[in-house]
Amino acid sequence: MTYPTVFSRSRLLCGTALVMLSALPAFAQDAVTDEDLTVYSLDPIDMRALDPLGEAADRATSAYVSAAEIERAAMGDLKDLFAGIASVSVGGAIPVAQKLFVNGVDMLNLAIQVDGVSQNNRTFHHASANAFDPGLMKAVRVDPGVAPADAGPAAIAGRVVLETVDAADILDEGATFGGQTRLSYANNGSTKAGSLTLAGRSNGFEVLGYVKRVTGDEYDDGNGDEVSGTAPDINVKLLKLAYESDQGHRVELSSQQMVDDGLRNLRANFGPSANNPVARRYDTTRTVHSLRYENDNGEGFWNPSATVGFSENEVDTLLLLAGSPYDGLRFIGTTRSYNATLQNKFYLSQNNTITAGVDYLDQRSSAESNSQPGNTPFEKSKTFGVFAQARLEPTKRLNVSAGVRYDWNDFTGNDAAQTGNIFEDKEQGASANLSVAFGVTDALSLRAGYSNVFGGYQVEDNFLFDSFFLYNGLETRRGQNIVVGADWTSGGWTLGAEVFRTKLDNVRETGRPVRGVRTVDAYDFEARGVNLGASYDWGSGFARLTYSNSENKVNGENASSYQVLDSGAPLGQVLALQLQQELPQWNMVVGGGVDVALDYDHDPVGDPYAVEEFASYEVVNVFAEYQPPSVDNLVIRAQVTNLFDRVYADRATYGGDYTEGATFATLKEPGRTFSLVLSSKF
Repeated sequence: MTYPTVFSRSRLLCGTALVMLSALPAFAQDAVTDEDLTVYSLDPIDMRALDPLGEAADRATSAYVSAAEIERAAMGDLKDLFAGIASVSVGGAIPVAQKLFVNGVDMLNLAIQVDGVSQNNRTFHHASANAFDPGLMKAVRVDPGVAPADAGPAAIAGRVVLETVDAADILDEGATFGGQTRLSYANNGSTKAGSLTLAGRSNGFEVLGYVKRVTGDEYDDGNGDEVSGTAPDINVKLLKLAYESDQGHRVELSSQQMVDDGLRNLRANFGPSANNPVARRYDTTRTVHSLRYENDNGEGFWNPSATVGFSENEVDTLLLLAGSPYDGLRFIGTTRSYNATLQNKFYLSQNNTITAGVDYLDQRSSAESNSQPGNTPFEKSKTFGVFAQARLEPTKRLNVSAGVRYDWNDFTGNDAAQTGNIFEDKEQGASANLSVAFGVTDALSLRAGYSNVFGGYQVEDNFLFDSFFLYNGLETRRGQNIVVGADWTSGGWTLGAEVFRTKLDNVRETGRPVRGVRTVDAYDFEARGVNLGASYDWGSGFARLTYSNSENKVNGENASSYQVLDSGAPLGQVLALQLQQELPQWNMVVGGGVDVALDYDHDPVGDPYAVEEFASYEVVNVFAEYQPPSVDNLVIRAQVTNLFDRVYADRATYGGDYTEGATFATLKEPGRTFSLVLSSKF
């Protein structure tokens, strides 16, 4: 039985805003049906239905990005991609600085997979390790907190899964060749972007190519002040080759690269100030290669799959401070991962499976500088794991997912001076998870999940490899996660709620250098809170409102954004409202959204520079999409973001809890921006 899992579809606040929307069907009754009107669904349940494991108990708390969100973010960034999910926050304003937080936990503590390839999340702490182009994506899912054993090593606070487009996503049924092109322009910063996708298939063979270019100037904030270091200069490319036999054997090779090269503020994730001028060139390159094989027959005991992959994130910086002794200093930080997974799915019956296998993850973080030629300090971590995850349906109303894994982790650290001081250690540990979903009635379901995960050693930010490291305090990480929730659906309404807690033990902390020595220590981190949700579907339209209230602590005390750097962010209460309405009589879809962060008094302990309270903000965005009847497959979207020209930094942007101007300026989001996007399939 398919039990209701409303919360996994939408995370929304049940309140008067959605009650008012119940009056909209009266307007919708006059709508004219037009089968030629293409409408991307705002309901994440449609994406969940495409997930082969969408009804598994370990997916009950997963957040799926809807088709409409993926499409409307295609010429945007990560903030646009996750705009409708309040429990997933993106701060940083520009791709090179954007960092993602799930339930207040930094993405560095989640397993990140792109086309099945594990990513190495460490890089420069003033830059993002997770810059991805939404235009590449066909499916995006977040598994917050409790992740299954087959999620890979070190999923101590959950995972994020991103899948890139295939030829089948571009081509119409029966077509052998086609493509899609998008063009966009935004007036704030005069940002111009264009992308082209070409796809073909024949006799089981598939090929897809994608390119994208983004250029522009620095944008203005809500005050009309130019925000230095924000001009885009991005190139993206993707090539996919695949073959699928009549017997269901599928082999897929994927290769992608994203380059962001531009002049930035000295610290890219800080706003402009006298202490943070445009003084550094950031040339960042993210590369992901994936080779996958699978043959899932949907029955029997032999359904193998295999993935091997490589990912690399290189941040090449050049300091430009005329008259400074550091002028011309070039520093390159490189993080890379090799990984492999071999697994098999055993079908005990159609709805009862066990997935078991082995995986391997080899991560390395290294640095080099023109100030010390030939000196390349590094850290590396190798993890070999075995795992099994059972997904069972004991009764028509009960789904259970339970898994175990065991990992062996080898760590090596090399000091910056390369004096032969090498730290090596080998550790091993077990992990377990359990998720249960029970359909009390056809409308109401209850769910709960728990995981206890061995995280091994984590490699450090390579831009800290300028000193001698003392590893005496380094310990292996472990994450404990618990979530309990309920979901209800009736007619067009869906409601959901959950409480969550993530506890990370022995989070790595590297101190500031003292006479060329950095001490490595560890602390305990905790994030807890509540997510509420509701949505309403009236046939020709859809509304979704998500609410999240999270707080985090270090060693049991409230902490500032500096104290939880690389672990989480103090977010407090945030919510996001999205809605859309079809107007087929005019070949249009209209809609918009509201992003809100409420006042937050988090009162950090032990940081005299942090203020006690975050200020609130409200941001309104609107759009209209039009499909000219005389031009097949063309969609014109006009949108206004930050309609009322608010001056604000996203709650997830670093440093929002510090006095503005007294220590540094936060990186402000763009002010009112008018943009036009043309999208055409052929």
